[in-house]
Amino acid sequence: MMTHQDATADIGDAFRKAMRRIASTVSIITASDQGQRYGITVTSVTSVSMNPPSLLTCINQKTTLHRLLLVSDVFCVNVLHRDHVDLSHAFAGSVPHEKRFESGDWTEDSDGIPYLKDAQANLFCRRKAFVSYGTHTIFIGEVEKVAMRESIAPLVYLDAVYSVAEKLGPI
Repeated sequence: MMTHQDATADIGDAFRKAMRRIASTVSIITASDQGQRYGITVTSVTSVSMNPPSLLTCINQKTTLHRLLLVSDVFCVNVLHRDHVDLSHAFAGSVPHEKRFESGDWTEDSDGIPYLKDAQANLFCRRKAFVSYGTHTIFIGEVEKVAMRESIAPLVYLDAVYSVAEKLGPI
């Protein structure tokens, strides 16, 4: 049965509950500054355009990564595989920032950007624009390089728990 929140109800709570019904692929956004690596777990990555190939991600303004992305022009979107639940937790804050890269198979590209070698996909981006809104900033990156894992099994977040996507078969 469908219910509607009326205008007097707490719209914030209703919004949070509604957003829990949207399945999202989990990624770790990474960047670096003078050899120091930064990364956070996000579920807000969306394609923007195929020409030029570009995407957006939304980053909380209170994070260290946010401050870095305002001045740095390159970052990587590491799309997580279903095997990366522990890494997702670590980069979501369960592990202190300075220890997050101690887990996982991390390396760096020629720009010094850390990336997860066994990620579902790595999208190396050059920041082209950003817009602040509310508690977050929307960063738009033009994709310059892509690496992909052979199997397709992304880690998904739905109703505040990790899930996996399954193919339903041909349509």
